[in-house]
Amino acid sequence: MARSYNIVSGDCHLDLSSERWVPCLPQKWRARAPRQVTLGDGNQALVIENRPPMSPTGLVGTVQNDLPVSFDSVGNGPPEQRLREQDMDGVEAEVLFTHPMYMRFWRGVREDEGYKAMIHAYNRWLIEEYCSYAPDRLLAMAVIPDTGIEDALEELKFAREAGFKGVCLHRFPNGKGYPMPGDDQFWAAAIDMGMPLTSHTVSGSTRFTNEGPVFQYPKPPKSSGEGRDPISIIGRFASENAIAPLQLMFAGVFDRFPTLRYYFAETQIGWLPYCLSQLDETYERHRDYAYNKWGLEPLARLPSEYLRERCSWGFIKDPLGVQLRHTIGVDNLIWGSDFAHGQGYWPHSKKAIDDSMVGVPEDERHSMLVGNVMKYFRLDAA
Repeated sequence: MARSYNIVSGDCHLDLSSERWVPCLPQKWRARAPRQVTLGDGNQALVIENRPPMSPTGLVGTVQNDLPVSFDSVGNGPPEQRLREQDMDGVEAEVLFTHPMYMRFWRGVREDEGYKAMIHAYNRWLIEEYCSYAPDRLLAMAVIPDTGIEDALEELKFAREAGFKGVCLHRFPNGKGYPMPGDDQFWAAAIDMGMPLTSHTVSGSTRFTNEGPVFQYPKPPKSSGEGRDPISIIGRFASENAIAPLQLMFAGVFDRFPTLRYYFAETQIGWLPYCLSQLDETYERHRDYAYNKWGLEPLARLPSEYLRERCSWGFIKDPLGVQLRHTIGVDNLIWGSDFAHGQGYWPHSKKAIDDSMVGVPEDERHSMLVGNVMKYFRLDAA
């Protein structure tokens, strides 16, 4: 029987010491895996080849500004500690993200074999030894490697069989920052498996990386002086948070897979009403340019229709966005506490929720706090 919830955070974070999961690595790679060290200033960090030391973000800069940075601090401990922290905040379950910065950090190991081994070991430890402590409350997203479509499919299959509630991509399934036709194998497999798809923003953008182009255009210009790429033009008044959805829609992914939905965590939502109005206007003004100059086929529908019908968005405290919720679609909005990162309000999330939801009817409040996240991650079928 599925569990009932009152508040589920759709966006929380894991900043865990590698000492916990490295024992799951094949012996061949353990010596090159991330190691926990104490820096000269007393703060803890992880070190790996080809990367500078990386400390856990946690609540640094906010309520713990005067404390050393530690992998034993709030949010970074064992699962039993995590449940106590949920209880302190009045949250009954969390969708848990491993921030994309960790995947970039682990990429210090340049060999694909070693990098894939780390991701798989981390995923295996996460589901078998961390989430298993309370699988109805610790809802982690599996990490997908960026080493190509076959590796992405292999880890997707493992995630489904292991019992993950969803997967988080930090690149497109092909391993690059733009979509390619081969990605369709991944989208089709995720739909067949009933595996929810997510990505987490980086510095306020859904764009996976600034490396390489935004899109593979059929007729790319011969020189940079021939004009800007059309997706950047169409999205220029919308926000960097619109980039990944634009990439998906112009690649035809939403058309080829009419049941595919995507959750973009921690985007905030106040920007969306303006984005929705500007996207359609800018798209229609530049549609012919995009096709004639770059070979970009016109969309089957307006950009705003794809965003409203195929995307879910995560917010923390956003009174303006909540006020304009009907423009976006109440069913597309998922609240998250951001614990244990500094944008959140732990252990006072309930006050932040109330501040955002003044005058919101109870049924819509329930949708944003629990109903939408349960539906997206199929928690009602758990």
